[in-house]
Amino acid sequence: MFKKDSTILFQGDSITDCHRNKENPAHNEQLGMGYANLLAGELLASESDKEYKIFNRGVSGHRIVDLYARWKRDCLNLKPDVLSLLIGINDIWHEFSSQNGVDAKRFDQFYRMLLDWTKEENPDIKLILCEPFALPCGHITNEWFEVLDERRAIVKQIAEDYQTVFVPFQSVFDEAMKKAPADHWAPDGVHPSIAGHKIMAEAWLKALN
Repeated sequence: MFKKDSTILFQGDSITDCHRNKENPAHNEQLGMGYANLLAGELLASESDKEYKIFNRGVSGHRIVDLYARWKRDCLNLKPDVLSLLIGINDIWHEFSSQNGVDAKRFDQFYRMLLDWTKEENPDIKLILCEPFALPCGHITNEWFEVLDERRAIVKQIAEDYQTVFVPFQSVFDEAMKKAPADHWAPDGVHPSIAGHKIMAEAWLKALN
């Protein structure tokens, strides 16, 4: 799937973080309990002839501007060959909860700045851009979705502009909700259950392939 000695980095907020051990560099702890861990297991098992190095640097609560502030330490210094990025829900959540969100214009601006900075360091990096999502339960009210749709459209457009992989997580969860209610997949509407993380991992691999 990737070159033999690729460094693969998962970046984002709490959905990616998923209780990772920030003090222990061992793969089975620093990868957390979510989709990043599931994907690492799949890649390391199915392509055991490769020498992948896989990192999770998601941080709970972070917005696009928080990513930018720590980007050199938590992305560029790791010299990734593959970058998977899921960000956007806290840019909305922080606005509703404390009027400290990131508006759509600046979300687009900072997202592109991150990618441009990254590609300056490694023009050949493989980018995998993941759609922010929410489910209608828990913390999520109807007013979220119009704002979220803006962020979803921005990430999709950026993926098109950068001619790279886009993972349509919202449509994956929308389809899943035909089989089971929203809280089966994400009890609070934002943070996936283990079943939610499983379908995220499947969607990521499908988009990549």
